[in-house]
Amino acid sequence: MRKLRAAVIGVGYLGRYHAEKYAACKGVELVGVADTNEARAREIAARHGCRAVTDFRELLPSVDLVSVVVPTDGHYPVASACLAAGLHVLVEKPIARTLEEADALVALARARGSCLAVGHLERFNPAFAALRATLPQPLFIEAERLSAFKERGAEVDVVADLMIHDIDLVLAMARAEISWLSACGYRALTDSVDIASVRIEFADGSVANLSASRVSQIPVRKLRAFGSDRYVSADLQNAKLRVVRRADDGRIVQEDERAFPAADPLRDAVESFVAAARENRDPAVSGTDGRRALALAIEVRRLIDERLARMSLGAKVRGA
Repeated sequence: MRKLRAAVIGVGYLGRYHAEKYAACKGVELVGVADTNEARAREIAARHGCRAVTDFRELLPSVDLVSVVVPTDGHYPVASACLAAGLHVLVEKPIARTLEEADALVALARARGSCLAVGHLERFNPAFAALRATLPQPLFIEAERLSAFKERGAEVDVVADLMIHDIDLVLAMARAEISWLSACGYRALTDSVDIASVRIEFADGSVANLSASRVSQIPVRKLRAFGSDRYVSADLQNAKLRVVRRADDGRIVQEDERAFPAADPLRDAVESFVAAARENRDPAVSGTDGRRALALAIEVRRLIDERLARMSLGAKVRGA
């Protein structure tokens, strides 16, 4: 089996881990890494014995697939150049800044016959996979994602930075179209929204509540789902699952908590992408999936902006 040649474009905090996973992936040769920070590119390249460049275009003729792990505003120009060169592309979330950019990437991948995957890594969290298998048709979903403030990722708001993970998970679990949506959010430490809360109602009557904060002291990544006869709680931070079922006689039966100690969602995401590229099939999280999550994230942000504008106008009126 011929080895697929890989490159990572952008080897900052997350990109260096992409390089690590490709270097360890069976059937893959990590050919090179690219970063505008030459010292950083050389450091990661030396670690894996591959080529380092500052202009990613230098690597395109010599590779089959790439991970694009640059800041969000660079996703479209970098990913589109890679797709135009006929490469398979794994682009980190969100897929792009705008729906127009996302649509262009999806169309370009289709035209070139390339695999376009999006790095919604929580799809590969074994606790989520177990929750989804245990409760395939939830009636109510509650997602909570809290993080301490970090400069990394602060170029976008908390919806694009954190909540989009849970937006993708909820959409992956949903069995109907969205019928109603409400959202609120507030600024705390940055000029962007740092705290957000969303309620989604679907046409089949199911509901999802999502909350995200990047100004919390204790990190939390939890997803809870309720069905007609069970409650399932996934601790995505620690890869654990807890299930409570109602027995046929009406008693409450609590199962033991399951843990997944070998969880490595990024490794699984990279290996899944490599397999999809090799087999010329759709990836587990496609460009279309990424576009759908982005569309909902943009609508959430629009609703938040409208609410903040009304609050600001009301404050001016009261102060007049």
